[in-house]
Amino acid sequence: MEENTRLETTSASLHIMGMIFMLLDHLWGTIVPGNDWMTCIGRLAFPIFAFMIAEGYMRTSNVKKYAKRMFIFALITEIPFNLAFGGNLLYPFHQNVLFTFLIAIGLIHLNEKARKNGKVLLRILTAIGTVILGSLIGLITMVDYHHAGVLTVLVFYFFGQGKWWSYIGQFICLWYINMEMLGGFGYEVELFGQLVFLSRQGFALLALIPIWLYRGERGHHSKAFQYFCYAFYPAHLLILAILGMIL
Repeated sequence: MEENTRLETTSASLHIMGMIFMLLDHLWGTIVPGNDWMTCIGRLAFPIFAFMIAEGYMRTSNVKKYAKRMFIFALITEIPFNLAFGGNLLYPFHQNVLFTFLIAIGLIHLNEKARKNGKVLLRILTAIGTVILGSLIGLITMVDYHHAGVLTVLVFYFFGQGKWWSYIGQFICLWYINMEMLGGFGYEVELFGQLVFLSRQGFALLALIPIWLYRGERGHHSKAFQYFCYAFYPAHLLILAILGMIL
């Protein structure tokens, strides 16, 4: 019997990669600044999680329960997030990324309602409307990654069919979001005798490699692992905040 040796990722492996990349980025942003390689690798975390949110919505059997769980952990995370990045219990100028994902989930839900209606014009208008609405809400609420974060999740929803054209759509949209909307910081490197600007945020595009290797398999799955993934976000932020206070 021929053994399957194809290189693939699973939902579990994507979550693990995302948590590792996120930890590196947050270490750089809190207690070990100056190690830019950490944040460069960390750029891969958000697209992976954004993809998993869009995928999670489409695969969940109970959207309300999915959103409710996300909201509870968003509330739990807010104080550790504020302590880690704002230095105070209250920091109204930046909200944690789970609120970004909640906004995106609500907008995906609107699109799904329009899709089930079956009218093409309604679907097109809803898609355009949710892109505009998501951008405005992301900016006004000052959630993590702002409008760019909400739009990244929507990109994986709109171009999530696994077809060749959806991969092109993902790449083009993520290029624009990361290089134009979020670009700015970067490094000048010499390449073939010429100075080339290398965008830090551009490293996020490398996240498409493990995302495109995903074939819908869960991999390891259990309630314990599921809640570990949720709890990792507030727990590691709280630990970093405490370390930042004592170091």
